[in-house]
Amino acid sequence: MTKSELRKSFLARRLSLTNAEREIASAQIAAGFFSAFDLAKVGVLHCFVPIQRFAEVDTRPIFQRLWVEFPHIQTVVPRVNHETEELESLRYGADVPLAENKWQIGEPLHDERVEPTEIDVVLVPLLCFDLKGHRVGYGRGYYDRFLRSCRTDCAKIGLSIFPPVETIEDAHDGDIRLSACVTPEQFYEF
Repeated sequence: MTKSELRKSFLARRLSLTNAEREIASAQIAAGFFSAFDLAKVGVLHCFVPIQRFAEVDTRPIFQRLWVEFPHIQTVVPRVNHETEELESLRYGADVPLAENKWQIGEPLHDERVEPTEIDVVLVPLLCFDLKGHRVGYGRGYYDRFLRSCRTDCAKIGLSIFPPVETIEDAHDGDIRLSACVTPEQFYEF
């Protein structure tokens, strides 16, 4: 299937989940991430804030565990700069409140940015992924542009409620591939 077909199909599948099903899957994904990934040498971790209306993976359990068990890791979250159409990474911690923007996405109210080259791990939102590490997002290209500006050794880890599809037919060289992806059942490395 193409990205467009997969985007429509997987968004509908995700929206059909109950809140309880999404919470269970999110908890399993968080547990899988922490058991499969060594965070000892990670200094800065970028993670998305879930968009509730799209029933995204709930990343709050990941943030909370990072803040308690890995206080050496600086966490950052994305904000779209609408002048440049680029993602910025803003410092985020337990003491930083989030305010919803006009798209109902939580963002910090400050401007304390971290450069992409400082980031060691990016937890990437997606609708689906394939066995080669290609992903389907919402089609705006924000994360592909952002990931291109990160270091080549930065781990790009997708979080997916669903297992992979065999292949995304129209994936191309401009798509930034994932290093790994975590589902409720498995950790995939590419």
